[in-house]
Amino acid sequence: QVQLVESGGGLVQPGGSLRLSCAASGSIFSIYVMGWFRQAPGKQRELVAVITSSGITTYADSVKGRFTISRDNAKNTVYLQMNSLKPEDTAVYYCNVPKGSYHPAYDLWGQGTQVTVSS
Repeated sequence: QVQLVESGGGLVQPGGSLRLSCAASGSIFSIYVMGWFRQAPGKQRELVAVITSSGITTYADSVKGRFTISRDNAKNTVYLQMNSLKPEDTAVYYCNVPKGSYHPAYDLWGQGTQVTVSS
């Protein structure tokens, strides 16, 4: 079964950029949709971006125009390019495969990677 591992988080200044990676242990070719969520301290986990197997993308209004989700099936990896970062982007970012996209009964999650935007 597919396992997800995020990487690429770190500390950046406002206006800076980071690229997050979500590496899957198996092929993602057959996975219909994958996404990125984030959870800031004291707040609920929220959807950031999703991408389908055909490349259709959707973004939260708060990141639209600044973040780009992409998918490389040959490398079994999903990326989140984050530009023009703001302090309010600070959160733990999680890769996700929703229930029904791969496993019929369970969401799949990575371990998370910390993004901190501060001067």
